[in-house]
Amino acid sequence: MIRIKLAENFRAVFYAPFYATHALGFYVGQGVEVELLSSSAPGYGVSALLDGTVDITWGGPMRVMKACEQQPISPLVCFCEVVARDPFYLIGRNMRPDFKLAALPSLRFAAVSEVPTPWMCLQHDLRENGVDPTRLNRMADQSMAENFRALCDSQLDVVQVLEPYPSMAMQVGAGNILYAASTRGPTVYTTFIATRDGIERHRTGFRGMVRAIQQTQAWLQEHSAEELAEVTASFFPDIARDILVSSLRRYLQAKVWARAPDVSQEGFARLAESLSSGGFIARMPKYELCVDQSFC
Repeated sequence: MIRIKLAENFRAVFYAPFYATHALGFYVGQGVEVELLSSSAPGYGVSALLDGTVDITWGGPMRVMKACEQQPISPLVCFCEVVARDPFYLIGRNMRPDFKLAALPSLRFAAVSEVPTPWMCLQHDLRENGVDPTRLNRMADQSMAENFRALCDSQLDVVQVLEPYPSMAMQVGAGNILYAASTRGPTVYTTFIATRDGIERHRTGFRGMVRAIQQTQAWLQEHSAEELAEVTASFFPDIARDILVSSLRRYLQAKVWARAPDVSQEGFARLAESLSSGGFIARMPKYELCVDQSFC
């Protein structure tokens, strides 16, 4: 049995395929014993990779793109796409069903503060809809939990969140989904990330992990949100089962999760455009320098 240390980026419902792969025994079935290590903060996995604490992590390719910009030959590469569309939503109170992004500047709005990618991607969506993001009345320093409470208390009109907050909002009548970022289309959101040296050391183990994810991707096509909730519930002890089912069903219906492990070039380009538009990177990264295609 090959042993691999995997750093979890942070605990989130949209990472359900990773947890399902553990729970369904697919890693072990491929001859890989994966030790799942929690992260102290989003992005911790990348620093842990570089100092050798872990062998592999999952997270946004945005970190690989930034590293490639900073170093001609970056030690970081990504592979095995799992989250293929943006899993964030805008939810708001008392809004008309024909809500448009152009209405956002007139509303009290809070963006995600915990990680940069959701706001970067939304900024690009806004610009494509003729909205200058700097015109927004935006709160940028509160957590999603704090923003959700502020929405419930009518202190905010619109908040940017991920599941389970949309399901919770609709259950208590605090708001409805105004915009699903997944409707933008392919946007490579989460992959495995490793170092080039790590890939050479652990190629057999990583190949087994990719095959295990591929099994999960096939499993997701044949099973319901209720079944996925049953498999992953132990990873979300603080989320009520009906809310978890609702959250997973919404992600399944939105096709948030990739159906195959190869990293979409279209989705990669869209993420890169968003990061460039938001000023996170100064130039468009090359797919071939950021993505290791040898596992697909």
